[in-house]
Amino acid sequence: MDVNKANVKNFDEFYANFKWEVPEHYNFAFDVVDIRAEETEKVALISVNGEGESAEKHTFRDLKVFSDKFANILLQHGATRGEKVFIMLPRVPEWYIAVLGTMKISGVYMPTPTLSTEKDVKYRINSAEAGFVVTCTEFADRVDAVRGECPSLKHCILVDGEREGWISYADAMSEASPELVAGRSQKTRSDEDMLIFFTSGTEGPPKMVLHSYAYPLGHYASAYVIQDLKPEDTIWTLADTGWAKAAYGKLFGQWIIGATVLQWNVSGKFDPQVVLNILAKFGVTVMCAPPTAFRMIIQEDLKGHDFSKLRHSLSAGEPLNPEIIRAWKDATGTDIYDYYGQTETVPLAGNVPSVSIRPGSMGKAVPGHIIEIVDEDGNILGPGEEGHIALSLEPRPPGLMKEYWKNDEANKKAFRGKWYYTGDRAYKDEKGYIWFVGRADDVIKSSGYRIGPFEVESALQEHIAVVESAVIGIPDELRGQLVKAFIVLAAGYEPSEELTKELQNHVKKLTAPYKYPRIIEYRTELPKTISGKIKRAELRKEG
Repeated sequence: MDVNKANVKNFDEFYANFKWEVPEHYNFAFDVVDIRAEETEKVALISVNGEGESAEKHTFRDLKVFSDKFANILLQHGATRGEKVFIMLPRVPEWYIAVLGTMKISGVYMPTPTLSTEKDVKYRINSAEAGFVVTCTEFADRVDAVRGECPSLKHCILVDGEREGWISYADAMSEASPELVAGRSQKTRSDEDMLIFFTSGTEGPPKMVLHSYAYPLGHYASAYVIQDLKPEDTIWTLADTGWAKAAYGKLFGQWIIGATVLQWNVSGKFDPQVVLNILAKFGVTVMCAPPTAFRMIIQEDLKGHDFSKLRHSLSAGEPLNPEIIRAWKDATGTDIYDYYGQTETVPLAGNVPSVSIRPGSMGKAVPGHIIEIVDEDGNILGPGEEGHIALSLEPRPPGLMKEYWKNDEANKKAFRGKWYYTGDRAYKDEKGYIWFVGRADDVIKSSGYRIGPFEVESALQEHIAVVESAVIGIPDELRGQLVKAFIVLAAGYEPSEELTKELQNHVKKLTAPYKYPRIIEYRTELPKTISGKIKRAELRKEG
């Protein structure tokens, strides 16, 4: 895949001609990072501290040497091919070194959110049968609290100090050989297990999403097309290392193209001023942030800040208020392009610079992915017909998970015939743009109508009084279900009958009269997973 020869100016032509090239053997650490280490001395990773004032920089050569050393540490302590390594680290260089080092022994890395509790840690280690843990002092107590209940766990590595019963990363790295022999002598098959993500668990216990060593290749198209990346870019994706967004925006596609990745090791309260300072100080050219971050940033006075290097902005995950998009465009000159993907996949659809945006749509299918709207039996539906978002398995793209590991029921539900069912519903228009409706389990059936919570929530988010909203269906004898909205109000607003009527009329005007929430309940906060996703299943239980 020669990015220098690719041309996305004619998106439809690029999409039609795109073909995946998946070799029999492939290992991202060797075939991308180590090769770039031989070719260039450019900076691969910029790690900025919490205050945004200083940064540690690593070249591809640095990452090659350090990951070789880490791989040798794993091998020295008995790690074998396929070893599962649980990694719970903040946005620090050691996260990358541990991930790449695990790949170099053909192991399986398990990224874990830093907000994980002792219960989460135990569940993940035992479910995946992890043999190694890599973490820091801040989170080590959580591991020690459950260590005795994790029979597969052999060794724990501490990256920032010493602790009884733990391997000191600093000491081990100082003693480890910078030359890796064993890992390079045995090629990694592209279909071998490489990565286990855990889903966010909005509808039940988190599922294990198993990806192969071909998975990084799946990020090429999204990085090149959606993120519009070029080797000279510096991309900053605001994402925790424990979630799939880190793979989307700060590792695979970015380094395949040869761009520089920036990470910000922030903890505690989000400070928009620090974000604005980092953008200017480190010359960020491409930025991807969740809608919540953009909402907070535009509350600042954006005049006087330097956005001269920023050329492309992205977001994903939830609705963006049009006012936010306008304010960001006025300040930076860039539109905010959103896209759609899952933990189980790479980005599947998105708005791209070479294609006009249809506001409210999640764009078109990413090259290399055949996305259709289908019914329960896998029949393709026509323009405007709502159905399941499905990914064709003919051919099967490399970015799609191998399976839900140890979960036959979930696999049967997801893989049906020639399709992978995403579990989300949408419709396509006559131009191929995809319009998201909601999770299949969340769609509301009221008086014969199907109502997508996403559309109602998007409308509510456009009202100045609304900070957050979650929409569900509740049982009703007459209509089947009623639309109910849970709303968190902005500062300066109080619940009242007048405000409720105003919000209901607001939704009627922006959507359709039958879609408005007949019941509105005001909350100070909404129940969420550790990834920040709203637990609608919990709200449905409450009614």
